[in-house]
Amino acid sequence: MRNRILRFATYAAVGSITGAIISVVTLVAEKFLLEDILERDLWQKAAAPVVGLWIAILVLRWADRGSPLSPSTSEEYIRSYHSKSQLLRLIHLPFRMLAGIATVGMGGAVGLEGPSIYAGATVGSGIQRKFSWLFGDKGGQALLVAGAAAGVSAIFQAPATGVLFALESPYKGDLGRRALLPSLLSSASSYVTFILMTGLDNELPFDVRTDLVRVGFGSRELLGAVLVGALCGLVAVGFSRVLKKAKEIQKVRPWWVLGLFGGAVAAALVVLCDLVFAAPLSLGPTAEGRLLSWVLNPNESLWLLGLLLVVRVCATSTVIAAGGVGGVFIPLAVFGLIIGRIVGGWVDVGAESLAFFPFIGVAAFLAAGYRTPLTAVMFVAESTGAPSFVVPGLIAVAVSQVVVGNSSVSGFQRDTRTGHLERRFLMPVTSVMQSKFNLVGPDESVSEFVWGVAFPEKQLEALVAGEDRKFLGIIRVADAGEVDRDQWSSLKCADLMIKDIEPARLSWTVREVSAAMEQTHLDIYPVVDTGGRIVGLVTEQGIVNVVELLDETRGN
Repeated sequence: MRNRILRFATYAAVGSITGAIISVVTLVAEKFLLEDILERDLWQKAAAPVVGLWIAILVLRWADRGSPLSPSTSEEYIRSYHSKSQLLRLIHLPFRMLAGIATVGMGGAVGLEGPSIYAGATVGSGIQRKFSWLFGDKGGQALLVAGAAAGVSAIFQAPATGVLFALESPYKGDLGRRALLPSLLSSASSYVTFILMTGLDNELPFDVRTDLVRVGFGSRELLGAVLVGALCGLVAVGFSRVLKKAKEIQKVRPWWVLGLFGGAVAAALVVLCDLVFAAPLSLGPTAEGRLLSWVLNPNESLWLLGLLLVVRVCATSTVIAAGGVGGVFIPLAVFGLIIGRIVGGWVDVGAESLAFFPFIGVAAFLAAGYRTPLTAVMFVAESTGAPSFVVPGLIAVAVSQVVVGNSSVSGFQRDTRTGHLERRFLMPVTSVMQSKFNLVGPDESVSEFVWGVAFPEKQLEALVAGEDRKFLGIIRVADAGEVDRDQWSSLKCADLMIKDIEPARLSWTVREVSAAMEQTHLDIYPVVDTGGRIVGLVTEQGIVNVVELLDETRGN
């Protein structure tokens, strides 16, 4: 009972610590830096994201004793969730937070949700390692998820969204488990701490005129919701590919080249927005609400909305490619908002078009981008405070999920949750394959096999190979026992071996070779190359040994 109370207290502590960290990060980045920059002259606004990118790049390069840190944040949570060897180290936390403040605070077109998720997950993981006696291995995973939930809860002031995102985001089509209660407690305490420290209780991410939205949902609204979902799915696929390419560029190109090029593009986009939109709409997550006001303005043309979508995609991709630190949750929401507003111009249902379609677009794009449908709908409901969006949002989300296929903005998400043994069976056959073993020639006698191989090596089965190690079959002691011993010296292995066996290929998984061994009732199985030459041997005991070794070393 005492340990149970201590665990609950620790869940709440993770949330409170995370909420406090995010409060400081938000106040410095958005209220102190970004709000001031948005009011400055054009040349200063154009220079700000350049300075922010360079600060972030240099901080990460000097952070880990000269060994550069990657700019990824929320991706670190997903990767650590699936791989116990990928620890989130507390010593890296202040550097990534500082880089995130510089990137977002100076106008980078990414969100603070990335650093927030990373902060919460790192705090949770660190506390678990400190108090491992209280939680054990399963508790460690729960605290990691609870911390991520706390991060989302605080930055968006949306506790339910935080819980769902932390459980949904590791998978494209499944939910995490054993972390619901810790996530609830941590998310709630993080939300309360954030509100108490910042006083931002009335600043929702999307402030919408809910009085414009009717409860009714007719055929035109249905058509629009389907169209929004389809367009969001298509654009999400394109953005996922662009983002993947941006991350690849960030890894292979020289950091100083990326800093120069990324800064130049970011500055150019600020100037372009000033000329076309007369507002700094490429800066920050939402330009401190200016972007939302501009998109929902009924006087803006649809082609300008399309141009704004392209500008925001370029701005976000540039920050990621250049090595800036931030999340893409809010950028995804912005893309969906713009697409919904465009559809609202095509499918006119009156004044509510200005709010109805844009905000179900937010849900559809979030669901398509991160493959988190429940989180997306909950986020729109919590951030707008309008339950009228839920049902049409679900329809748009469902359509976007069909269109987007297996695409995702995350490179570490898995399709579904798999069991412990099931993950082991997905390993390549080479992970359990032996490279040193005895072969028997087809012209050798059964007597030579039994007395020269089976007994000395305590091996009941052996592979029979011809010239150039070509696989021919398998000979067993059990089959030799059915033949009169007087015939062993005259009977060749080729006459007694099992021939109708399809050998395993190097591309096989452990599951495939295990199924073949079960079907043929063999304890060993050959692995051959494309030329049919034997390159390895798999045994039942070898599979068991590798699984046990991975378990003991906490391998994945």
